[in-house]
Amino acid sequence: MQLRTNVLVIGGGVGGLTVALKLAKCGIGVTVVEQSKGSVHLYKGELVQPKTLQIFDSIGLQSPVLKKGHVINDIDIVERKNRSAPIDDLPVQSMSYNVLPHPFHHALMIPHETLKNILLEEAMKYPSFQYIQPARFLGFSNGQGRVKIGKEEVLIHADYYISAEGRKSKVRDEMDLGKKEKKYDHHFLTVTFPRPPTLTEGKIISNNHTFLGLFPLPGEMVRSVYLIPKGSYKRMIEEGLEEFYKKYLELCPSLDGYVQQIDSWKKIQLMIPVHYHVNHYVKNNIVLLGDAAHSVHPMAGEGMNLAIQDADVLGELLCWMYEHNKHSNDFLLLYEKVRKPRVQHILKLSHLSALAYSRPLRSFVSWRNKVMEQLTSDPILHIKHMLNISGLGIWKESIIDRAIQTGVVPKRQEDEGFQLDKRHLFTEIEDYPWRGMKEETKG
Repeated sequence: MQLRTNVLVIGGGVGGLTVALKLAKCGIGVTVVEQSKGSVHLYKGELVQPKTLQIFDSIGLQSPVLKKGHVINDIDIVERKNRSAPIDDLPVQSMSYNVLPHPFHHALMIPHETLKNILLEEAMKYPSFQYIQPARFLGFSNGQGRVKIGKEEVLIHADYYISAEGRKSKVRDEMDLGKKEKKYDHHFLTVTFPRPPTLTEGKIISNNHTFLGLFPLPGEMVRSVYLIPKGSYKRMIEEGLEEFYKKYLELCPSLDGYVQQIDSWKKIQLMIPVHYHVNHYVKNNIVLLGDAAHSVHPMAGEGMNLAIQDADVLGELLCWMYEHNKHSNDFLLLYEKVRKPRVQHILKLSHLSALAYSRPLRSFVSWRNKVMEQLTSDPILHIKHMLNISGLGIWKESIIDRAIQTGVVPKRQEDEGFQLDKRHLFTEIEDYPWRGMKEETKG
């Protein structure tokens, strides 16, 4: 059996669905094949950064996404050096999204499956969209995708093939693109449970050897991320849930009565951070998107956002290519030209953050605390950091910035009137450079 579509998207996660939705809105025939039989219960990204909210606004989904999510304005950072000191008495360093320009001056926590369903329901409104689940991609044969649907193997012929499969991408393997993985000396435990009513903003609480990230979800729930040494997971299971509760309560006593509602280790997921970035996203008519092309340390919650931002650029480019009948590989490579340097910048920031929280050295912890204090209290450093993680632009640090971070140079004062330099925000032409091409190139 053979099928025909303009674009075959392999993988029906939020990245795959975003690019498929954009193509369907342009009237381009797009088929999404998803291997899983139903909802995936493993943890996936839930922190939606401002650039991703801007993308949802552009495709008319901001309202339903906001309605189902919990707005995050600030992420408070607490260094708990003294175990006996009440957490409320400890100094708090706050990273605020509110320094970013309106209206995308906040982040959002939303359950991953909820976001996925919003995208799928919207895409299903368009007749050019087809969703096949479960369907397992097997590889390529004579330039066609081999997909197993039920017990039948089907050949799907498409103009373009998009891999949105995640880390274990068969398409990437077929493209013969090597990737060099970097693994870390730590893992994470993540679990969702009920939260205290006062926990309404993001919070990262750390001590000399670990940290606990708390990010509130709608429905009075909280997503938690706890750093553990590599190889300690089995031992923690053997110690039992009571010891697990103690580790959380040692860092955040206000979780007492809440974290204990986790009644099984089956609800706690082990996350193994991996860092890689392939050399190329495009080969002939095959394109990599999201974790198929790059994997970011989860420290800043960027993985899902990078996938959606990839999808936005790729979707806009393919719509333009079909509209102007420009199906050259030179045009398709514009996707990689836009996205690769941005992803590289985020990967670097995420990697540095991972190192700051994974080195159990007292002297390093003191240095980290100093850097974070400078970063959150110096107005320019604060704005630059929030802009860079937001995805709305890039404003790189200068030599003076680094000197301020380490305390060599005094920090700037809040009353000096520093504002975000809008030249560092991505413009429409920077996001979609083909739109600025001369008329004759559009043919």
